Amino acid sequence: MLSRLMSGSSRSLEREYSCTVRLLDDSEYTCTIQRDAKGQYLFDLLCHHLNLLEKDYFGIRFVDPDKQRHWLEFTKSVVKQLRSQPPFTMCFRVKFYPADPAALKEEITRYLVFLQIKRDLYHGRLLCKTSDAALLAAYILQAEIGDYDPGKHPEGYSSKFQFFPKHSEKLEKKIAEIHKTELSGQTPATSELNFLRKAQTLETYGVDPHPCKDVSGNAAFLAFTPFGFVVLQGNKRVHFIKWNEVTKLKFEGKTFYLYEKKIILTYFAPTPEACKHLWKCGIENQAFYKLEKSSQVRTVSSSNLFFKGSRFRYSGRVAKEVMESSAKIKREPPEIHRAGMVPSRSCPSITHGPRLSSVPRTRRRAVHISIMEGLESLRDSAHSTPVRSSSHGDTFLPHVRGSRADSNERVAVIADEAYSPADSMLPTPVAEHSLELMLLSRQINGATCSIEEEKESEASTPTAAEMEALGGELRALCQGHGGPEEEQVNKFVLSVLRLLLVTMGLLFVLLLLLIILTESDLDIAFFRDIRQTPEFEQFHYQYFCPLRRWFACKIRSVVSLLIDT
Repeated sequence: MLSRLMSGSSRSLEREYSCTVRLLDDSEYTCTIQRDAKGQYLFDLLCHHLNLLEKDYFGIRFVDPDKQRHWLEFTKSVVKQLRSQPPFTMCFRVKFYPADPAALKEEITRYLVFLQIKRDLYHGRLLCKTSDAALLAAYILQAEIGDYDPGKHPEGYSSKFQFFPKHSEKLEKKIAEIHKTELSGQTPATSELNFLRKAQTLETYGVDPHPCKDVSGNAAFLAFTPFGFVVLQGNKRVHFIKWNEVTKLKFEGKTFYLYEKKIILTYFAPTPEACKHLWKCGIENQAFYKLEKSSQVRTVSSSNLFFKGSRFRYSGRVAKEVMESSAKIKREPPEIHRAGMVPSRSCPSITHGPRLSSVPRTRRRAVHISIMEGLESLRDSAHSTPVRSSSHGDTFLPHVRGSRADSNERVAVIADEAYSPADSMLPTPVAEHSLELMLLSRQINGATCSIEEEKESEASTPTAAEMEALGGELRALCQGHGGPEEEQVNKFVLSVLRLLLVTMGLLFVLLLLLIILTESDLDIAFFRDIRQTPEFEQFHYQYFCPLRRWFACKIRSVVSLLIDT
C-alpha cells in the first residue's frame, strides 16, 4: 500500500501542464511545466525565449476563476496560484514602468516597453492632448511602416490604423502630416525611443488603473506609478503622493487605506479579492521604486495588533539595483524580430498590439467623443473638493506643480472627459464565455470594438432579448457595490465584535494563568491566602485533581502505545 501511495504521489508530481503566455506583440509562447514548478521557472523560460536580460520590469499576469486579475508570484507554484483547469493562459506585461525608459540599456527592452505603452494608448489608459496624441501615433507609424511613400500610402492612409479608442478625422490628418514631414529617415529604434521619451512626460504614464469608490461613493481609479501613488477621478488627477511620503498601505475586506504623513486616504474596492490585489500591487511598487537595496524589503502585514490578516513580501530586486545591473551588461545587441507588415488594400496594417480598425468611418464619427483634446493648460477645480497635488519632480512635468497651501489647492486636469480606460474593468485575457459581456460593456461605455473581437463574436451573437438581459445583469453588477454608509456600519460592528473576542480571550488567559500559579508550589503570601480559602479547596479536590489524573492517564496510554509499536 505504501509503495502504491508513493508511486501515485510521484506520478502526480511528474504530471506536466501546458501553459500559453500571450506576449506584448499578441503572439503566443507555449510550454509545459511540472506540477511543482515555481513562477520563477516559467518567467525564466519566457525571458530566455525573448532573449531578455533586463527582465525585472516585466511580469506575468493571469485571471483566476473568479475573474480577478493577479500577478504571478515567482516564489510560489504556478499550478496552485492559477486554481483553474489546464491548459493555462497568461499574459506577459510590463509590471514596473521604468522611470526613464530612454535610459534602458538594451534596445530589446525598450521595444517591449514601447509595445506596452502602445497598448496603454489604444485602451485609453494613457491620456494626452491632441498634439501629443498625433505625435505619438506618428512615431508608431514611422516605427512600423517606415518613411512615407506616396506609392504605398494613398490619401487617408493613417485612418486605416486604430491608435486610440476613438479619434477624429482632424486628428488622423494631423498624424499623417507629422509622419510625412517631420519623421522621415528615422529608424524603428529611433522612433520607438522618441515615442518613449514623449510618453514618459504624460500624467498617466505607467498607470495601471484599479477601479474603486471614495468615501462619498464617487467612482475613482487608483494607480501606482514610478513616481508615486495616483488617484484619478472624473477628468482630474485629484491626488499624487510621492513614494517617500507614503508611510503605510493597508486593507480590510473591501476597504483600502493609504497613510501619508498628514492624511489617510480611504477607498472601497469592488470585492475583497480586488482590494487585496490593489494592496499587493502597492506594496510591490513602493518597494521597487522607493528602496535602495532589496535587503531592505520586509514582510508586510495587513493585520492589526490581535489579528493576523494577510502577509506579503516583495521578492524581486529594486529599481536602483536593476539599473546598476543593466549598466554591467556587455553583449552584442540581440536581434529584434519586429512583427511584419501585412498589406490590406494597398495600406499596411499594424500586425501587433492595436490592429487595423474595421469600423467604418461614418460609424467612428457617430460614436466620436474625443478624449485627447483640450489639455493645453491646468485649471482650478471649483466644483470639487480641494485636494493635495504635487508634481513628479523637477525633471518631470514642472508645469503640474500645485500649490501646497491648503487654501489654494490645484488638481491636474488629464482630459475633458472622465478617465475611463476601456479594459480596466475587464480581465486580461478575457475568457471566451464572457466575450459577449465584454462587448456589451464596451457598447454601454461608448467604446469601439476591435476587428478581432467582432469576428470572434459573429458566430455567437446574442439576440436583442439576450442583450437586454445581459445589460440588466451588467448594470446590476456595476450597482452591486454597497454604499459608504453601509461599509462604515459593517466596519463598526466588526470592530465591536473583535473587541469583545479579544477581551474574552484575555480574561480566559489570565484565569488560566492564575489557576496554574495557585496550584504551583510558589510560596507567596497572595497565593497562600487563596489556597486557604474554602472555595479553592473545593475547586482543587473536585475539579483540578480529577482533571490532572485524567491527563496523566491519557499521557501514559499514549506513551505505552508508542513504545509497543
